[in-house]
Amino acid sequence: MGAQLRVYKRRIRSVSATKKITRAMEMIAASRIVKAQRRVAASTPYATELTRAVTAVATGSNAKHPLTTEAEQPRRAAVLLLTSDRGLAGGYNSNAIKTAEQLSERLRGEGKEVATYIVGRKGVAYYQFRERAIAQSWTGFTDDPDYADAKQVADPLIEAIQQDTDEGGVDELHIVYTEFVSMLTQTPVDNRLLPLSLDSVSSGALEGGSEGAGTEGAPKTGGVRPLYEFEPSAEGVLDALLPRYVESRIYNALLQSAASKHAATRRAMKSATDNAGELIESLSRLANAARQAEITQEISEIVGGSAALSDATAGSD
Repeated sequence: MGAQLRVYKRRIRSVSATKKITRAMEMIAASRIVKAQRRVAASTPYATELTRAVTAVATGSNAKHPLTTEAEQPRRAAVLLLTSDRGLAGGYNSNAIKTAEQLSERLRGEGKEVATYIVGRKGVAYYQFRERAIAQSWTGFTDDPDYADAKQVADPLIEAIQQDTDEGGVDELHIVYTEFVSMLTQTPVDNRLLPLSLDSVSSGALEGGSEGAGTEGAPKTGGVRPLYEFEPSAEGVLDALLPRYVESRIYNALLQSAASKHAATRRAMKSATDNAGELIESLSRLANAARQAEITQEISEIVGGSAALSDATAGSD
């Protein structure tokens, strides 16, 4: 019985140590969410104004630019998947990967070859374990991304969409990330960044627009549209604006994903802490029962020994 009590006490100490760790991780994640939310809010005005400028060029000119012109027969599409470098975030990474898988299947069903670009060690590990091709990957900055990281990711994607498909280029650019809705809700989404859809632009929203960066400031249908003059040319303006547009959208998606990851980590660690507390209570009850049983057994042995001694003494008399 004593051995069983020692086992319970050892398990209680182990679970208590785990509870302290998960509680600390929960508090750290909660403190990071606030910062991540502020960064998302700060990046939105820039993305909004930049989208307004790109929209003005796309709708105010007849320029045929590779970043705004639909390919007649698109053959290749790039999919950028945003995951995290670390786990312990519940279903955050698995949901994003599942959304990317569904998008890739849909694109392949349309007869397009898919080139996968991945941010985050979890996504890279998932594809490498299954021996799937990865066009390019980036790791090490998912918890706290900055604009330089977004530019690092955007540069090869912009280069790929400007190249001919026979030379390894792509006709479309899609992004899969986790949108931060609230502390309790984070939704994986897939958006098409390029080429811009002129139909959606003319209706006042960019295809794949989110975070307030697609509809706000876009031209409205009906009425007289403003007449723009571009210097040096509409093509030159597109060459300058669209790379910045891609960078800003990827940067916003990185920030959204970081905030979502911290929220998912906080929720997962809170659940782990609560479960550890319940397990400690259960083990404590079992330990108390074992201790009471041990005490009862010792009392019974003492009483039995005393009775036997009394009987022996009475017999000798």
